[in-house]
Amino acid sequence: MPTTSTLSAREDVGLPARLARSAASHAGSRISVDDFTSWLAYRSMVNRFRVERIPFADMNAWSFHPDTGNLVHDTGRFFSVEGLHVTVGEGPFPEWQQPIINQPEVGILGILAKEFDGVLHFLMQAKMEPGNTNLIQLSPTVQATRSNYTKVHKGADVKYLEYFTGVAEATVLVDVLQSEHGAWFYRKFNRNVVVETTEDVALDDDFCWLTLGQIGELLRRDDVVNMDSRTVLACLPVPFDEAGALHTDAELLSWYAAERSRHSVDVRRISLAGVSGWRRGADSIDHELDWYFRVVAVRVQASNREVGAWTQPLFEPRGSGVIAFVTRRIGGVPHLLAHARVEAGFIDSIELAPTVQYTPRHYAHLTGDARPPFLDLVLAAGRDRIRYEAVHSEEGGRFRNAQARYLIVEADESEAPDEPPPGYRWLTAGQLNTLLRYGRYVNVQARTLMALLNSHSVKL
Repeated sequence: MPTTSTLSAREDVGLPARLARSAASHAGSRISVDDFTSWLAYRSMVNRFRVERIPFADMNAWSFHPDTGNLVHDTGRFFSVEGLHVTVGEGPFPEWQQPIINQPEVGILGILAKEFDGVLHFLMQAKMEPGNTNLIQLSPTVQATRSNYTKVHKGADVKYLEYFTGVAEATVLVDVLQSEHGAWFYRKFNRNVVVETTEDVALDDDFCWLTLGQIGELLRRDDVVNMDSRTVLACLPVPFDEAGALHTDAELLSWYAAERSRHSVDVRRISLAGVSGWRRGADSIDHELDWYFRVVAVRVQASNREVGAWTQPLFEPRGSGVIAFVTRRIGGVPHLLAHARVEAGFIDSIELAPTVQYTPRHYAHLTGDARPPFLDLVLAAGRDRIRYEAVHSEEGGRFRNAQARYLIVEADESEAPDEPPPGYRWLTAGQLNTLLRYGRYVNVQARTLMALLNSHSVKL
């Protein structure tokens, strides 16, 4: 007899409404935002953290390869610092060489969800990362490289990992590969995962349950919600009530395909020792003009991590970034101006980025048409034009004191017309949300601002 298979609906049609209900809940049923502030401070106080700069020679299990000069771990795992030669053939910097992080492993950035009193809550972690200025920030339930969760470091188990590896019962809400910083990572991806459980979950001291609305409130504060949380939350299929868009989804995808096709980007991995324009000292690798970033070494102590002490290299930027979406209403519907941005570390030539994503000091010498489009508009924006502003840290596990001022800035049609310069396109928050169901479309900086919009804590 033929077997009968049970079919499932292709989509959870009720999920967007459940996420919207969570975004509308700012009280939560486990902890209030006011109590969260005290809780996070307490977790920082009861755990012992210390990070100090050290010379490269004092690192344990890390060394410069005698042939290539690449900075590598003795196990051959975790990551390495290598060189990259990039030719883009356009813009103010058509060709350059730089150090780059090569981390071919796909890590897990996972958030566990559960309903309390009919509202979805998300299990978030107070996690120390050595590169964070304030060390401890709100991270996903699980934030681990493959080397970490397979315990190459011979440390403790990653808490709650079983929900993301199929060992514990959970329903997948989101699971998509997303890129990391294309300027500092070479073709790096992580799984951005949200799973839901109906089981009782034992709550560890360093974890708390928050609604999407509560996390949205925390995203309005400086240096509270870390980059890994932001990228995962951006991928949630939250609904947006939009009457239409300037461009259809098909037109947007066609434009994006054309942008990918027209950019010719040549990227070659080279030895770190062969990178021109950079100099290696005893305790840092620096650009000859002290621009961009430097590579440093640190010694870390953390009482609540899987390993209590370690050393590692970190990238440290030489200036703070400014990252902003320009917004305006078109036909009564809020739109965002996205930039098809080339970054050396992307698998494809481009990903969609915010309108502005620059470190201003590196462009201060440029004038006229050589200035990046819309940068001066964002830098000069008055308080009446700024719909959102906060300082956020980038990936604290690989970057030291890497902070950027994130903004959403309102413009008028004369400043940001319907037909923007080449490489820019208007799209709605709903269209951006749809693209985030798939990898290699939206970069990590745009995902930070999308996480905010998904929480509905900012009205455009």
